Amino acid sequence: MDVVMEITGTDIWYYYICKRELWLMMHKIIPDQEDENVEIGRFITDYYSDRGKKEVDIGSGKIDRIKKVGDRLIVQEIKKSSRFKKSSYFQLLFYLYQLNKMGITATGELLFSEEKTKETVELTGSNVYELEEAIEDITKYAKLSIPPPPKKIKYCNKCAYREYCWAGED
Repeated sequence: MDVVMEITGTDIWYYYICKRELWLMMHKIIPDQEDENVEIGRFITDYYSDRGKKEVDIGSGKIDRIKKVGDRLIVQEIKKSSRFKKSSYFQLLFYLYQLNKMGITATGELLFSEEKTKETVELTGSNVYELEEAIEDITKYAKLSIPPPPKKIKYCNKCAYREYCWAGED
């Protein structure tokens, strides 16, 4: 029997950072909840929620904000910094793609709170093609019975799974 898991925007985000972290998240293995970056993410969510900016659930993920400017619908994804710009870009693109499949046309904006910058994201033929390839690849990772082996990458030292992956190493 095949494992069927709905792919979320968060899965897309992890796919572009670490395939092992993607697998762990998809299999509901919870990261260290005391990790500083997990706490910062919760703070940012709470901060915007307290300001009346609630996340919007679209089934395959939670969009940070949606606003209407004139006749344009703008989907916003809020990140602490542009450190994971590519993963953030494709996460937002995934939300636009999902909305488009529902018949809703929207433009995206990535907001980087530390840098006080924003970047526009729009669906194009080439980025949709890359996104669909990523979705297909994520489906393959979801079906693995064990996670891919850990690989040391530059993000490991700040990952909430670092003890899981690297316990016992000096």
